[in-house]
Amino acid sequence: MSASVETTHPLASEAGKLARRLRHQVGQAVADFGMIEDGDKVMVCLSGGKDSYTLLDLLLQLQARAPVRFELIAVNLDQKQPGFPAQVLPDYLKARGVPFHVIEQDTYSTVTRVIPAGKTLCSLCSRLRRGALYSWAADNGISKIALGHHRDDILATFFLNMFYQAQLKAMPPKLRSDDGRHVVIRPLAYCRESDIVEYAAARNFPIIPCNLCGSQDNLQRQAVQRMLAEWEQLQPGRSENIFRALGHVSPSQLADRQLFDFAALGRVGGPDVPYSPPRLAVATPGDDH
Repeated sequence: MSASVETTHPLASEAGKLARRLRHQVGQAVADFGMIEDGDKVMVCLSGGKDSYTLLDLLLQLQARAPVRFELIAVNLDQKQPGFPAQVLPDYLKARGVPFHVIEQDTYSTVTRVIPAGKTLCSLCSRLRRGALYSWAADNGISKIALGHHRDDILATFFLNMFYQAQLKAMPPKLRSDDGRHVVIRPLAYCRESDIVEYAAARNFPIIPCNLCGSQDNLQRQAVQRMLAEWEQLQPGRSENIFRALGHVSPSQLADRQLFDFAALGRVGGPDVPYSPPRLAVATPGDDH
């Protein structure tokens, strides 16, 4: 009997290691944050980019191995931008036997009409896209909405909020939407973008570039991404340490009076004990993205 490809070809072996690492990271994130439960109907938001293809592919593998039963349905929003290859995703999903639905909504005309020429379209486009997807989820019994944000997205959002909004806030791996109707999960939360790029190339996904806005640059986000890349070059592992720090927060060592009762600490006649509020919320207003 011939040996497996994974053991006979060095490149195939490396691809196999990458696939196992990503599967493990997704499974760990799902377990750590209780993302998927028995009987869930999970909507995978599929844009045609590397992240959402990888998300769907890994969730399909997890579904085949998981001790719980859950449904997956891929949903794409056709925003009606000119030149969009509308058949690419349906053809791919049919070939893989994945249940799917395409929402047709002309957000392209709305965005290009409302936003002045030369301005970034991403914010309004994202809100309209989210509204269409959430509405479909509510009408079709979806219990979890899976998005393709990865570790690097979470880190970049953390620094953007800190630098430009004066808030210590990122993208949580799991949250309840602002309207309270949906639970949103990010199973790729532990996955590095560089690994996803490599995995998507190895899997030869039919990538559809986002040209709705002419590939406009989000300069602030790109600046933060360059900063993180430079840090990682100078000190490998720094990004991982920062990400781990997001899960090890000490409220008494910060300065948020809503999280820690500094006024009561050391008060004459009062108990000198740390204040520990219940950690129930998974999101704050504005986290729904």
